[in-house]
Amino acid sequence: MTMSEHLALVLTTVNAPYSEQLDGVALAHCLSDLDLAKQYPGQVSAFLGEVPVEQQMEFAAAHQIAVDDLKAFAVHFSAWSGESYQLAA
Repeated sequence: MTMSEHLALVLTTVNAPYSEQLDGVALAHCLSDLDLAKQYPGQVSAFLGEVPVEQQMEFAAAHQIAVDDLKAFAVHFSAWSGESYQLAA
């Protein structure tokens, strides 16, 4: 599967139930900024909870987000949202 196919699958999963759609760059910004993520909690929660961890890592790499930074973000977002995510474990 190509990177663009992976990105399309991630964005389809993240955006499916929402009228306001995030593109890859907007989602990457949300995954790097907790305050911004709080404006799109459903999409961020879907990314962390429904997208397989391997695809999360590929998305992060494609958007120059370090794995450790993504894991730290997942921990903070989990604490804020009350949800548990595999990446935050």
